Parts: sequence; C-alpha cells; structure tokens
Amino acid sequence: MWMHQLAQNGEYGVIVGWLFWIIASITLHELAHGWAALWQGDPTPRALGHMTASPMVHMGPMSLIALALVGIAWGAMPVSPQNFRMGRVGDALVALAGPAMNFLIAIGAAVLTPVAFQFSEELGGLMALGVMLNVLLGLFNLLPIPPFDGGRILVSLVREVDQLFRSPGGQNISLIAFMLLFLSGAFGYLQSFSSVVAGVMVGLSQALWSPILG
Repeated sequence: MWMHQLAQNGEYGVIVGWLFWIIASITLHELAHGWAALWQGDPTPRALGHMTASPMVHMGPMSLIALALVGIAWGAMPVSPQNFRMGRVGDALVALAGPAMNFLIAIGAAVLTPVAFQFSEELGGLMALGVMLNVLLGLFNLLPIPPFDGGRILVSLVREVDQLFRSPGGQNISLIAFMLLFLSGAFGYLQSFSSVVAGVMVGLSQALWSPILG
C-alpha cells in the first residue's frame, strides 16, 4: 500500500497532508456541483441529503478504501439535469462548478502558502501541496472524456458529441480514450504541468507578500 511505503520511510506528514487535501478537495468539489445545481433550480442534491460536509456521503466507502490503498479517490453528486432552468447550458455550468472550486482552492492555498511558511516548514509544505493537488484535480476533471466534468461540458454543449457517446458504442469510446491517455503517459505530464503551475502561483504569492513578510 502507498501509505505503508510512506510510513516505512517516516513520511507521516506527506500521508496526513495528502489525505487531508484529497478528502477536503473532493468534498468541496462535489458540494460546488450541488450548489450550482440548486442555483439551476434542481432540488435533487438537497433532497437526497448530499448538501453536507461529510466526506462519506460524497466519496463513499469504496472511494475512501481506494484512497487508503492506492492514493486515488473519487466523488459523486446526484443531480437531475432535466430540472436545470438553463437546460444544456445549465448542465455545462453545473459540471464546470467542480473544477472551478478546485482552482479557487488552489488560489486560496497559494495566497496562504508564504504566510504558512512563516509559522513552520511543515505548514508551508502542506499549503503548497494543496496548491498542486487542486490544480491537478481541476485539470484532470476537465479532461474532455465522459464521465469527467470536461466530458459532461462537451456533451452538454455539442449535440453531435452527445449523440456519439449515447450511441451503442459510446461507453467503449470513453474507455478507449481513457486507456490511450493512461498508456501515453498523459497523466504523468499532467501532474508535472500541475507542479509547474503551482510553483508559479506560489512564486507570485511570495512576490506579493514580500513587502509585508520581509
């Protein structure tokens, strides 16, 4: 298990930081979908009890187990697109709300990172980790493949793509596209790109704070 390996190396801070940010970020990501759905006139998230801060509700036991075993997790927010007052555009906006929340978290964490380093290296590292992970989650969820949010946005806005993925082989297309991305190493490049973006964000934040923090 990934946590066991980190524990053997004495990297308990990495374990705590990773768990904290993944659970908090996915929970807020799903709540953002819920808030957007309610704004669009859909009562489903509240009616089904998903407008809560409980990670267990949004992630479920299987996701939490996968997080403990291999370091990956997922979440879900039940919505009923037929209730959206803006129709297909509303569906795209609800899908976009999740990644947008991740980017907002990343910005907030970047702003706080220089301040956190004033207190301790560990706290500063925790905030910097939050920047990178949320940039990564935001970009990852914007991949234009259903069931990712990017795929939902594409399907909502382009009827031809919607028809393609609703066809008998539509699910196979999504699976093949996902496997091609995985085998091509695109996810590794995405993580590297996220680290660069996070570094730039933290650097800009440090420049803004330097006249105050010295």
